[in-house]
Amino acid sequence: MVSRLLTHLGATLSPDSDILLQPYLSCWEDPPLPDLRFMESLGTVVSFISQQVRKKVTIIRELAQQDAQMRREGENGQRLPGEAEGNSYRSIRSMIGAELSRGLVNFRTQTPSGCRTLLRLHRALLWLQLFLQKVGEGPDASGELPNPSDLCREAYQLALAHHHSWIAQRAAELAFMAMPDREAMLQLVCVHRQQDAGRVLGRVARALGEVYSRTQNAFEEHGLLDLP
Repeated sequence: MVSRLLTHLGATLSPDSDILLQPYLSCWEDPPLPDLRFMESLGTVVSFISQQVRKKVTIIRELAQQDAQMRREGENGQRLPGEAEGNSYRSIRSMIGAELSRGLVNFRTQTPSGCRTLLRLHRALLWLQLFLQKVGEGPDASGELPNPSDLCREAYQLALAHHHSWIAQRAAELAFMAMPDREAMLQLVCVHRQQDAGRVLGRVARALGEVYSRTQNAFEEHGLLDLP
């Protein structure tokens, strides 16, 4: 699962510092769902987040399909040459540009735009990156290995809690207690020692960080980080 996730993350990186959208979505939802299955195995709270992720991935894929259909048919039912893949949704920057120019992004009310939907995935990506990074770091200042549930809580507080309602935050607090222990976490990434886990999870966290940074820059440039 980890190797497949790394493959998808690497495929998202465009030479022009953009993020290719279809590989990005595959990081969350490939046909066998490797990465969501990895997330769901971490416990109830992660399973809940992954259910929300599925919905958002579906929305963006449907928008891309609609865009491709429009390009194929063109005006008056005439098929347009090329553009069969829906280039408006080729990358994050092309999607942002297309949706802004078409007036699909509303800065005052919630809309089912790709920009708003991707922003929610973007926040979840930061949570996952912070969590895996923390698990891979090893012992704390006292020499003890922190419980994964505590690390997940810390990452949640940093990345997602302030975007969620009070009820959702309380539900998350209960779910943290159902997370697997560190030994089970090591088994999930197919290692037997914390040292090995640090190397594996460090690679994943760095890859996630690069994708997050590029996406953050694209949204920040267009003032999209606070879409309702």
